[in-house]
Amino acid sequence: MEFKLIIKKLNNTLSVEEEIIFLKWYNESTSHKDYFNSVKKNYKTDIDYIDIEKGWLRLQNSLKARKQKSHYWKYAVAGSVALLITITFLLNKEDNPQINTPIIVNNTIETGTDKATLTLEDGSEVPLEKGMTYQTDNINSNGEELIYDSKNESRNEIVYNYLTIPRGGQFFVQLSDGTQVWLNSESQLKYPVTFLPGMTRQVELVYGEAYFDVSPSTENQDSKFKVLNRNQEVEVLGTEFNIKAYKEENVIYTTLVEGEVVISNLDSKQSLVPNQQSRIHIDTKEISINEVDVYSETSWRKGFFSFKSKTLKEIMIVLSRWYDVQVEFEKVELEKVKFNGVLSKRNTIDEILTSIQNTNFINAYEIKDKTITIK
Repeated sequence: MEFKLIIKKLNNTLSVEEEIIFLKWYNESTSHKDYFNSVKKNYKTDIDYIDIEKGWLRLQNSLKARKQKSHYWKYAVAGSVALLITITFLLNKEDNPQINTPIIVNNTIETGTDKATLTLEDGSEVPLEKGMTYQTDNINSNGEELIYDSKNESRNEIVYNYLTIPRGGQFFVQLSDGTQVWLNSESQLKYPVTFLPGMTRQVELVYGEAYFDVSPSTENQDSKFKVLNRNQEVEVLGTEFNIKAYKEENVIYTTLVEGEVVISNLDSKQSLVPNQQSRIHIDTKEISINEVDVYSETSWRKGFFSFKSKTLKEIMIVLSRWYDVQVEFEKVELEKVKFNGVLSKRNTIDEILTSIQNTNFINAYEIKDKTITIK
């Protein structure tokens, strides 16, 4: 690899293609990592804040170009890429602590996979994961996705199924009307086995995060589509949007990608246009609306973690769901360190923690069984 790529890396001016070349070289051996860190330590620059906006825009444009209705999770990430854009930092480099060797004791942490539990109308449960198939007259699953078909259904009453995604999982389901739903880790969706003709198509995101690509009303006898979850109702007019409503969080986030939605609770009603995000605060019930980067907010569906000015605590909450781990901080001030970055969900937790440690803002980390301690 050419030395100029190392310098461009230090100046954060690599193209996406150059980033891939660099990361492949960097992860080939410990000696490569040591060499880069040595150059980094001795490299003089006047830049105290490493700005990743150019790199972010390159990624965003790449995601836009690849945007399609495919339900596959893996297409967005090349297998050889360990980190697409390395985490960058927002604090002064002069305060960096000395890096220590990680302590790893019986690391049992695995990267998340496609897996879920399907709960049928009679209460029975069907595990869904790679290598397992499940099929009925109107349901088909290869263990990595779940497809409903209304052609063989003649019900005159609504019955519900539940799809529950554990920590360390994600899953795709296509509902009987053709609506596609991607569910993130630690999420649950309640939905009819089939929608009744002429009636409002209504589902419930019980908790967690889901991305919806809703089948238009024009293809479903003009039936409206609604998503319920605690403290809000989302009325859909043929659209794509993301809802994040985790049980332990006191804010519900709804991000509109395409189309139009109406957000309502007991106190008010607001419309969203593309690139807007509503936030409903559980305690106050107030709805606020902001412009956001939708590709950052929804990149989890395409195989990335995207963080823009997020604290290490916020980042570790997201990672803990995907890798099914517990995270502890030795010092409370570490929770507040802010980072920008885009990471592949294919990375091992050790690769991600190493990249964070390489910013020099954590001293070390320890992995013991399924508990991570940030030091």
